[in-house]
Amino acid sequence: MFSRLTTATCLAFSLLAAPVIAQEATPAPEGAELYFISLEDGATVSSPVTVRFGLSGMGVAPAGTEREATGHHHVLVNRAPFGEAEGDDEAMMNGLPADDNHRHFGGGQTQTTLELAPGAHTLQLVLGDAMHRPHDPVVASDQITITVE
Repeated sequence: MFSRLTTATCLAFSLLAAPVIAQEATPAPEGAELYFISLEDGATVSSPVTVRFGLSGMGVAPAGTEREATGHHHVLVNRAPFGEAEGDDEAMMNGLPADDNHRHFGGGQTQTTLELAPGAHTLQLVLGDAMHRPHDPVVASDQITITVE
């Protein structure tokens, strides 16, 4: 009887602790840098827009891969810079949402083609860990504005 009670108690505590452990931010190495390759702030482009992701100081791995100093890309489209929008604190714990403003590249892709309507658009890259959460410190590019003709 004591053995079953002990086992049940340990299981209950481990289930309670799991969300806390799962929500710890994944560390990023000092000096890691994320940037756009050949797409500059203020550029005028035509759609579809090819976006190539540059990363130094870390490696790229598909979502779900838990390997030190790796992550996968997300493109934030037409939203406030990461850290300034409502919901960014939640994204640090639970992962970035997947919608038109948060494009996920969990396969380890290093480029994409975006169909964007004519007009001004903002773009920012954010690196996510195995669970789509930004690293600590956040590894993100500067936000850029492009104009689509």
